[in-house]
Amino acid sequence: MNVKNFNSKHTMSDNTKKPIKGGEFIIRDTAPSEIFIPENWTEEQLMIADMCKDFINAEILPNLERIDNMEEGLMPSLIEKAGALGLVGMSVPEELGGMGVDFKTSLLTTEKLAHGFSFSVAYSAHTGIGTLPLLYYGNEEQKKKYIPRLATGEWKAAYCLTEPGAGSDANSGKTKAVLTDDGKHYNLNGQKMWITNAGFADFFTVFAKIDDDKKLSAFLVEATYDGITLNPEEKKMGIKGSSTRQVFFNNVKVPVENLLSARENGFKIALNILNIGRIKLGAAVMGGAKAAITDSVKYANEREQFGRFISKYGAIRYKIAESVIQTFVVESATYRAGQNIDDAIAGYISEGMDKGEATLKGIELFAPECAILKVAGSEALDYVVDEAVQIYGGMGYSAESPVERAYRDSRINRIFEGTNEINRLLTVDMVLRRAMKGELDLMGPAMAVANELMSIPDFADKPSSILGNEELYLTGFKKTILMIAGSAVQKLMQSLSKEQEILMNISDISIWTYLAESALLRVQQMIELKGEENCQEEIAIVKTYFYDTADKINKAGKDALNSFVEGDELRMMLMGLKRFTKTESFNPKTARQLIAVKVIDKNEYCF
Repeated sequence: MNVKNFNSKHTMSDNTKKPIKGGEFIIRDTAPSEIFIPENWTEEQLMIADMCKDFINAEILPNLERIDNMEEGLMPSLIEKAGALGLVGMSVPEELGGMGVDFKTSLLTTEKLAHGFSFSVAYSAHTGIGTLPLLYYGNEEQKKKYIPRLATGEWKAAYCLTEPGAGSDANSGKTKAVLTDDGKHYNLNGQKMWITNAGFADFFTVFAKIDDDKKLSAFLVEATYDGITLNPEEKKMGIKGSSTRQVFFNNVKVPVENLLSARENGFKIALNILNIGRIKLGAAVMGGAKAAITDSVKYANEREQFGRFISKYGAIRYKIAESVIQTFVVESATYRAGQNIDDAIAGYISEGMDKGEATLKGIELFAPECAILKVAGSEALDYVVDEAVQIYGGMGYSAESPVERAYRDSRINRIFEGTNEINRLLTVDMVLRRAMKGELDLMGPAMAVANELMSIPDFADKPSSILGNEELYLTGFKKTILMIAGSAVQKLMQSLSKEQEILMNISDISIWTYLAESALLRVQQMIELKGEENCQEEIAIVKTYFYDTADKINKAGKDALNSFVEGDELRMMLMGLKRFTKTESFNPKTARQLIAVKVIDKNEYCF
């Protein structure tokens, strides 16, 4: 993108006719028509969503205590029941016994099953990290042998990566595989921990280093192989019904044909599967947030204090509205990214690529967005369930309330699939690496912003459209990213990777900008479909989010700039930051009241 195109506020460059790439949202305008919005689900997709909700209501919610008490055989039987409905094989091709749905429909399934608390963890582990490494990296013989049984839930899967000394630094694992003298097996020795579904899994994907290799390899291991032992179930803060155990491998003989993909390809497999897990976690926590909001609203509409239902009070309405806002923007971004991934997959297939490889490359292309959604979604859910407990008051602290379990279960999501700190760092690292490889032109736009700081400000006419101000704010948000990141790269160079506080600031600004743009594009498309008068609450969501986000970006921007810029240059950049994050006067109280009243009247999350 050249300087002229970057400075254009309301037009898109010729480059935008090409499919967007991951991380490119920072330097490229997107039209509302270019994204998918949840208001456009097909009838078939809505039927799948309803099937998921019916399953949760019939099989999971009535049995939550039994699940949390880890009743013997219950969780495996529930996975089998979900498998009988086709819910376990959503991502599996039809020829291997699955449903073969597209990626965003698999996200929808994950969202709608998320109200299942511990069940949703077991389900996601089985269908995601448990099954997908084999599906996407296995050879035909391996897939034909195992996938049909996994797709129906007959077999349950677990994923063995983490070790006591290898958490975020997964490649430092000590588990070893040594080829036997006859060349027919690998002897597997080592220890894995925090393994979801370990207590009942029939099938493990195990990561280990062959001999003295520097990188991991991956192995398909059946639970019946001799030498596998398990520690007792871990006692956890939340997700108590999810089986979590340590797994020990003591001279486990794994057939050589069960090496998954090529030798030393395990680390790449782990990274790519984690990308899938991250965006799916974004979908799952969104489903949990919607359920918690509904619980909060129902309680607020039933609980009387000082002669009024507490849903009448402004303090409670603020909590409800803010919960809705955070959930809505995460949803907007999740399905935007899901469609981008589907489009990328289709593009690779049209070029002659195998669907499995195309799926991996499509998801890898949007790895920065996957990391963003993992962070944003898990932190939004934490806010929602925390405020749900507060709305319930003393009852929220009781194990009798639905929000107590939601509060405890939520906390793990900021650790799952790579901690939020790791994902924040990855978001910036991946985008900068692509820029250095020439895959993204960040420097051109960044230089344009630097030149703009030294020019006379362009005071544009006040926009006439209802969300015109937000379009201008979005441009400023993106310029803020480019100004800070561009300067940090130039000044800090190789040492930037060690400046985690600055990278976190840049990451937060990028996350908020992606969410803001996604919500804006969604509501602009809704206005085109339904008319402005029918989107008043959604407009209020966007305006409130932008209003709050501008201040957050300003603070994060100041923190970053004050950390590595000095003197006149600092003063100039702070002036630019102030200009890029300036907003018009806005009444957030009235907007939040409008949002809250809608869900209070509907007695549920209804966006």
